[in-house]
Amino acid sequence: MTERSHSGGTAHESTDGAAPSGRRVPRLLGRASGLLRWTSLRLRLVVVFGLVALTAAVSASGIAYWLNRNTVLDRTQNAVLKDFRKSLEDSTRSLPLRPRCTELQDAARQIAGGPQNYAVLLIGVDREGKDCAATTDKDLLTLRGVPDALRGAVDEVRPVDESNPSAHHLYWQRKQIGDTPYLVAGAKVIGGGPTGYMMKSLAAERQDLNSLAWSLGIATALALVGSALLAQAAATTVLRPVQRLGHAARQLGEGRLETRLRVTGTDELADLSRTFNRTAERLQQRVEELSAREAASRRFVADMSHELRTPLTAITAVSEVLEEEADSLDPMIAPAVQLVVSETRRLNDLVENLMEVTRFDAGTARLVLDDVDVADQVTACIDARAWLDAVDLDADRGIVARLDPRRLDVILANLIGNALKHGGSPVRVSVHTEHGDDVGQRPRDAAGEEEGGASVAGAAEAPESAADGPAEQAEDTGRPGSGELVIRVRDHGPGIPEEVLPHVFDRFYKASASRPRSEGSGLGLSIALENAHIHGGEITAANLPEGGAVFTLRLPMDASRLADGDDAATRGTEDER
Repeated sequence: MTERSHSGGTAHESTDGAAPSGRRVPRLLGRASGLLRWTSLRLRLVVVFGLVALTAAVSASGIAYWLNRNTVLDRTQNAVLKDFRKSLEDSTRSLPLRPRCTELQDAARQIAGGPQNYAVLLIGVDREGKDCAATTDKDLLTLRGVPDALRGAVDEVRPVDESNPSAHHLYWQRKQIGDTPYLVAGAKVIGGGPTGYMMKSLAAERQDLNSLAWSLGIATALALVGSALLAQAAATTVLRPVQRLGHAARQLGEGRLETRLRVTGTDELADLSRTFNRTAERLQQRVEELSAREAASRRFVADMSHELRTPLTAITAVSEVLEEEADSLDPMIAPAVQLVVSETRRLNDLVENLMEVTRFDAGTARLVLDDVDVADQVTACIDARAWLDAVDLDADRGIVARLDPRRLDVILANLIGNALKHGGSPVRVSVHTEHGDDVGQRPRDAAGEEEGGASVAGAAEAPESAADGPAEQAEDTGRPGSGELVIRVRDHGPGIPEEVLPHVFDRFYKASASRPRSEGSGLGLSIALENAHIHGGEITAANLPEGGAVFTLRLPMDASRLADGDDAATRGTEDER
């Protein structure tokens, strides 16, 4: 008899209810936010190692389980089928063609009595022509318990030829009864003998396979843990140089040009560290060269300015004498004398501005603070330069700020002088304060106006109540209050070209390249901005929609916190007048 297999299977379907969209969206958002946290290279390295190890361990465990399962089941199945076929042949050889039921029952017990411990069912026809079924376990193995497909295969008669010497074959099938798997086999004795079926429990084999599965699962978990530890060690080994490189790069970005990395090894990271050290060394050399050149340039400007002051003093004295005698000079040489006088003043202003710039660049500029009545200060600045007829002032008296009066005068003189020179009369100067929550919260457009369409001059006139509060406080206490001092200088000229607007505070910047020579030195607005910065303030420039430019100066009401120590507020800067 030849062994053949026949098996069947069933398919199961399962459906999951769709989650409501209202619950799904927050869930997806939560997953997305969770994925964003996996940005650390260490975590990603551990995860990749874990996934690779998990995939390899699961694949190896699955293959090992599948191979062992087939080996165990095939070995058990082959042993049982071989024993059943031999026992069926031996036990039915002595039976008559039509045995009695008792004889079939004895033969079934004899077949089942072997070492394989399986249940046996023999089906035959007795001498009276009645069907007889003899089983060793009525609860487990009956004719109705045998699968129909297996019964049909066993009863099928195959044609006998050279490739098929037997008309009937031994067939088997695995079957699940409850929670226990069974091997069911059947064969028909050739020559008109009975048909035999056997059922063998595979519970022991399943228990062995379950133990194997648990062992492989534990091995997979251990491999996953081991891979995580290896990934952590690898990440530490790889990422520690990267972390040191990142820390060194941050220090280099903060200006610590002497930062270097300790290089060990010959791998790619060591080569990267050497490249970083070479780059940092070259950068340090370049910065030192540029710093030396800048320092030399500053020294040259400062020395030149100091050296020019002595001859300038003599030239200025001579030019003043010539100016006084201009009426008595020859009319042919009077214009030349006037040119010498104006150019001498211009050169004197240029030298003073250069000296001021060198102080800012060298960081030696200091504040000399005093309590200043802003309205009086602005009035004094305008009066000293004979601008009373060309400037409209809108400032309430009593606004007291603790500032450097000389530097405030420089700022005002440069802003108002620039408006008179390049803008159109009249120039309007407005002064007010902003306190507490008003600072930085009042909505303004690009020209510095308050919302509502009011111009800068109108805006300065409107908030009388806002100006009254600080004025009253200053009058009551005699000390400057908190908040900001806001001074706006507006002209009625054509405004500042848009391409020039970003450069109005640049040193020596000329709006028109075709007219490089002008009455100014190109340093006034930059000096005004530096004086505002040393107070902790700011100057902005903008154009008004209705025409004209506006410069807005914002200074703290009290600049004491910016003074260098208690003595810095009482001592003047070198060569200041």
